[in-house]
Amino acid sequence: MATGKKTKGRTARSKTAKRKSAARSRLARAAAKAPRKKQARKRPRPRAAAPVKKTAAPAPAKPATGPGPGGAPKPPTPKPAPVAPEAAEDRVGVVTHYYSHLSVAVVRLESGSLRLGDTIHVKGHTSDFRQRVESMQIEHKPVSEVGPGQEFGLKVIEHAREHDVVYKVGQ
Repeated sequence: MATGKKTKGRTARSKTAKRKSAARSRLARAAAKAPRKKQARKRPRPRAAAPVKKTAAPAPAKPATGPGPGGAPKPPTPKPAPVAPEAAEDRVGVVTHYYSHLSVAVVRLESGSLRLGDTIHVKGHTSDFRQRVESMQIEHKPVSEVGPGQEFGLKVIEHAREHDVVYKVGQ
């Protein structure tokens, strides 16, 4: 028989291929018949004891003030009052968008006017900074003054977020 030639509808296999196939089937039958051996579990190695640190004497126990046995419920902690802007600041607008890659805030002016050189205070939940107005643009064109109702791009020195309030600092 030659390898790869068809004889009686089947392809002839080499002696080596026949031997390997027979060995595989013998191993499969033996594995199916023999009961499985239980493997011994490995015990974790004992670890070296950590050095004991000397600690100060324990603090005296505080009287129970929380809910539960032996204590009355705690009174609610008062929340700090929102910080109001200074008296010399007038609310002029709100940040509607912020472009972080440009450090530009889009501001909608609600009242008053804003000019180059004015000092503004941007205040929000996490933002709180002051700066001079150095660059303003409307529709990608630089402007020197904006009025109420206009939306404009304002170059800012820190991160501003939507809904931050813009105050004009009086001088």
